[in-house]
Amino acid sequence: MKIQNLRKAPNSDFLIIMKRNALEKDIKSVIRKIETSGLKADVSVGESRVVIGIIGDESKIDFDQLRAMRGVSRALHITVPYKLMSREYIQDDISVKAGRLEIGKNKPIYIAGPCSIESREQIFRIAKQVKEAGADILRGGAFKPRTSVHSFQGLGLSGLQYLYEAGKEFDMPTITEVRSQTDVEIVSKYSDILQIGARNMFNQDLIESVARQGKPVLFKRGPSSQIDEYLSFGERIVAEGNRKIILCERGIIPLGGSFPSKTRNTLDMSAVPILKKETPFPVIVDPSHGTGRRDLIYPMSMAAIASGADGLMIEVHDRPEEALSDGAQAIKPKLLGKLINDSNELYKLLRKLNNK
Repeated sequence: MKIQNLRKAPNSDFLIIMKRNALEKDIKSVIRKIETSGLKADVSVGESRVVIGIIGDESKIDFDQLRAMRGVSRALHITVPYKLMSREYIQDDISVKAGRLEIGKNKPIYIAGPCSIESREQIFRIAKQVKEAGADILRGGAFKPRTSVHSFQGLGLSGLQYLYEAGKEFDMPTITEVRSQTDVEIVSKYSDILQIGARNMFNQDLIESVARQGKPVLFKRGPSSQIDEYLSFGERIVAEGNRKIILCERGIIPLGGSFPSKTRNTLDMSAVPILKKETPFPVIVDPSHGTGRRDLIYPMSMAAIASGADGLMIEVHDRPEEALSDGAQAIKPKLLGKLINDSNELYKLLRKLNNK
């Protein structure tokens, strides 16, 4: 059971826990009670229980009346600000499908490709190489959010078309960043997964517009955000009726606002087990943006898998010295092949040790 077309950001402190033997008509009665009070409901059906989240102004509803309704076990008070993304609301792990691929289920997934799509020939050439190296998803930037107006801004629509064609040619789902609300529909037309970049983590309107496309959303953590903030903004995706969320740690700027002296950002590896504990969604790591250094991508990828990540996002270019953006943090396809092979072996070893 699923309530669609949720439009407001969730702010409820309560979840309604239904009894194990609650009938469908009991659940519908509770939903009607919530909706007639001018609120929205989101229903989470787990293996052992049904939980109803409330979205809107809680002062409009009488929780004593809700607790007394047939089939209701209790009203659970949630202390975290990201209620609809919490393990208390969604107990079972969620895997996200992109084509035949399932992200967050039984094996790590690898997203690879260049920072920017520079030409049709370039993205086809690199797509072939990352596919042969073992990558699962093809990435490439078409609309590039750059710090300087003088930097390469991407090919735009033609870049999207090249990415789409390369994905079809090499049988790989594709992912690219949506930079603004005006780009949402056109990017959704050409890309299998929509990425909300770190710069846009706080962009509420963009998050909600992307979520309403119904496609998988890769949601990157902003460089200045705490985990509670990150998940609270990610909850807007759930509130739009979309649970196809892939969380991504890509490095932060430490408190005080100063950049690290040796790396582009500080890659917060502790975020991975925290996010896995707090939410049911798959978590991947981007060591390319997290470090800004190709010599650190391999060891930080191993650390990401060891910390429990469900996959990696790696910038790859076969001619990084010629790359129009972020060449310093792009590895070559040969190293990608070793990275993927070693990551898979580490993942198998850790599963074996954990099952002892």
